[in-house]
Amino acid sequence: MPSTLYLLAALVCAANLGLARAQTPGLAPLLTPFSADSEQPPPPWQVQGLPNQTKPLTRFSVVNIEGRSALRVEAVQSYGNLVHALTSVKPGLKLAWRWRVDKLVDGADLSRKSGDDVALKVCVFFDEPLENVPFLERQVLRLARSQAGQALPAATVCYVWDVDLPRGTMLHNAFTSRLRYIVLQSGTERLRQWVEEKRDIGADFLSLFADEVSALPPVIGVAVGADADNTRSRSLGFVSELALQP
Repeated sequence: MPSTLYLLAALVCAANLGLARAQTPGLAPLLTPFSADSEQPPPPWQVQGLPNQTKPLTRFSVVNIEGRSALRVEAVQSYGNLVHALTSVKPGLKLAWRWRVDKLVDGADLSRKSGDDVALKVCVFFDEPLENVPFLERQVLRLARSQAGQALPAATVCYVWDVDLPRGTMLHNAFTSRLRYIVLQSGTERLRQWVEEKRDIGADFLSLFADEVSALPPVIGVAVGADADNTRSRSLGFVSELALQP
């Protein structure tokens, strides 16, 4: 993964994708479901890489696995996110999904830039007020927004399936503290098994960004990703039934 500027630019939100429809929970899903009717993720899901990326993109496709429609996520020395923009959704929601990892990233270590790869991650973008961002990072973010021509998210929470970090570990991304991780699953104990998750995204945001804010900003996007570019490795995982719930 390259510089902090490029990482920030890769965290694409609604300005690049076109604003998603505002939807009312109970009437229509906030996140468009993955359907095996098409091999490609449906709009407004969109694959995003780094600006001027020359390395391969992580591959995303919709498959039927064990009778379940799921997003297949394969990274082969690659980087990429599948992003779903949202229109300033109130943060008092839970994010639920099922996931499984069939191949972890060899040599991954989220504490180091050279090992900052993950087999599977589910991320939430928050529209944190810029004045809450520390001064130096605020300048970097402003520059990244200017270069990308987008209102990039000021805060991102990523839930990850790591190689060996203990479950419950919280840490900053090695390149930028605008992105922070929570390790939900780790190692091979549940490899090739479906695991169900449900997170209070507001509570997790406040736990990770308590040094900056005490109030919840709106949610402006959700992403699924995997990368194996730093370790020049490979990973394979699946995500299904991803939904924002009241």
